[in-house]
Amino acid sequence: MKAFQVKKYGKNENLHFTEVAIPSIKSNEVLVQIHSAGVNLLDSLIRNGEFKIFLPYKTPFINGHDMAGVVTEVGSSVSKFKVGDEVYARPSDFKVGTFAEYIAVDESDLALKPKNISMDEASSIPLIGLTAWQALVEIANLKRGQKVFIQAGSGGVGTFAIQLAKHLGAYVATTTSSKNIDLVKSLGADLVIDYKKEDFVNVLKDYDVVLHSNREAKVLENSFKIMRKGGTLVSLTGPPTGKFAKKIGLGLHFQILMNLLSLSARKMAKMLQVNFEFLFMRAEGNQLMEITKLIESGKIKPVLDKVFSFEQTNEALEYIETGRAKGKVVVKIK
Repeated sequence: MKAFQVKKYGKNENLHFTEVAIPSIKSNEVLVQIHSAGVNLLDSLIRNGEFKIFLPYKTPFINGHDMAGVVTEVGSSVSKFKVGDEVYARPSDFKVGTFAEYIAVDESDLALKPKNISMDEASSIPLIGLTAWQALVEIANLKRGQKVFIQAGSGGVGTFAIQLAKHLGAYVATTTSSKNIDLVKSLGADLVIDYKKEDFVNVLKDYDVVLHSNREAKVLENSFKIMRKGGTLVSLTGPPTGKFAKKIGLGLHFQILMNLLSLSARKMAKMLQVNFEFLFMRAEGNQLMEITKLIESGKIKPVLDKVFSFEQTNEALEYIETGRAKGKVVVKIK
């Protein structure tokens, strides 16, 4: 099969278009012929080597974290899926590799594709959908009537999180540029701040939940300042905490290192009496099944920016890296 591999870590490295063997499956896995693959900033960060500290992939490996396709083979212990099923998934860490024609996926990572959307649209959902679900539902326990601030509302996670938060009954504030204001309002945002004209810290107050996705230290500091006591800030960009390091099974020295990295953020959270959580989303088929229900009921709609051909996967990554994508970018494989 054809696939795009990381052969060498580095920011200036392209993925290599190569021919590799179709993966064999274990008893708990299914083989999926991939029709479309979502493209994420995570794919670039993995290629760059920025996550080697806790995701030490050995080169060469196939990149890619989102996919939709058709089951072509099932393992002996698989009970939820059969050959011919249309499915989608964000495969587990160390089992990624969606920039390829086929992938072996653990049954527990997989869900049936929503019937009312295309393969391209379905492939755009798993990573951002699970990120938003784990941040807003699992960690923050967002409730009807609460106020949530979702940063970068026109991005992949933002476009999904706004819709999920509105479904949960929250009041939603977000940031975007002026050209994307109509988009985020159409998704349900109640208050939209043009970040080029206003600083959110001067506008927002007493927020219950913040979904933080900006890498600037000042933005994190200001995010704490707009929260009510007892609120929860979930950060997708860090700094990672020792609690996170322990959760994913890293040794004591890594836990100490990440506690040092997050010391300033944790101190500020404690001083302001708010909760600070770092999220690196995990694969979870059961949560994805809940997301399927929301999409099929029309509560959440995919937002696609561009669809590239499989051969243009490197160009798709370059486009993602500009930070200008509205919603998601996808490569069409089949």
